Amino acid sequence: MPPTLPAAPATPVIAETVDKYAEDLVALRRDLHAHPELSWAEERTSAAVVSALEGAGWAVTRPEGGGVLAEIGHVGRLVALRADLDALPVDDLISDPWKSTNPGVAHACGHDVHTAGLVGAGLALAEVAARGLLPGRVRLLFQPAEEVMPGGALHLISAGALEGVSHVFGLHCDPSLDVGRVGLREGPLTGAADALTVRLIGKGGHTSRPHLTEDLTFALGKVITELPAILSRRLDPRAGVSVVWGMVRAGSAHNVIPHGGVVAGTVRMLDAVAWADAEHLIRQLITSIVAPYSVTAEVTYQRGVPPVVNHEESTRLLGIGVENVLGPHGHVTTAQSLGGEDFGWYLDSVPGAMARLGTRTPGGPTYDLHQGNLRVDEGATTIAARVLAEAAVTALSA
Repeated sequence: MPPTLPAAPATPVIAETVDKYAEDLVALRRDLHAHPELSWAEERTSAAVVSALEGAGWAVTRPEGGGVLAEIGHVGRLVALRADLDALPVDDLISDPWKSTNPGVAHACGHDVHTAGLVGAGLALAEVAARGLLPGRVRLLFQPAEEVMPGGALHLISAGALEGVSHVFGLHCDPSLDVGRVGLREGPLTGAADALTVRLIGKGGHTSRPHLTEDLTFALGKVITELPAILSRRLDPRAGVSVVWGMVRAGSAHNVIPHGGVVAGTVRMLDAVAWADAEHLIRQLITSIVAPYSVTAEVTYQRGVPPVVNHEESTRLLGIGVENVLGPHGHVTTAQSLGGEDFGWYLDSVPGAMARLGTRTPGGPTYDLHQGNLRVDEGATTIAARVLAEAAVTALSA
């Protein structure tokens, strides 16, 4: 990390305020976990955010369609902080008293921590502003629908969330990193993520006479194996392109060649240039792969989210915020991931950075995201609050 700025005068106020509200923030996180809501349906969650912030002096609005925007301060530069609100359609497998009360829906990606942490940052920044120590303006972005493509970030951007913003910051839970550590990386952090579905249609028949059919099942197998292989030779290997199939379905009997079949998966890559070219190339390759079998291919390609590419200066400023909270050894270098994150849409418009928030209890088990057994060390909630608040003040003071 480059040389850092001295801790802002607001630092003691942020720490004092977050400590004062620590139990409330944990209670909020537990309440959100117990009442998870799916993408575009985060009504109760949004209401809880509004209730927490309106009384603290934030000017709060709820864009039509979902989400919450809140702003404080009157003059100076504007910094944005973002959290996501939605849960996942998975069963909650934890046994804590705050287990999900919504069957088949769970905060299995830590968005309850993100939301409670940003509320905590908002409470702290409100106190900083009340004492005349806020050197600019801050906008909080509580975003709906991060878990679906192309993501709710575009919705908030269209509602004006980034108008006038100089930097945008966010955190994402990392259950492989101990609580009290924050992972930082300048440049590419996550990958682009698209959804691909290939439906084949052709003449079926008896498996004893494949020459009288268009052997759709065999053609489907060719798509499954050959598309990833050919892409590895047609796109720059440094782009990190990965095609992984999650579902395949064809036929209902061992001796019948079906008339239709489908395979679906994700296309991920680390490079934004390759992402721009991928759809056209993939459609072209699928047509070539199935041509010898005379089947018809219907390709549905849904562009999802771009890579998250952290801006150099924004990463430095976020690192200073981490150091103000956790000391010079509080941040560690984190690795690139092919996971998709629609925070990348914000970074297409303004400089910013996302960091990974450690949620593993030291010495405890390592969980995985998007799994119903995910458990987080609740100390991460107040760390998130302080880091986000510090990042905002640091960026406004730079």
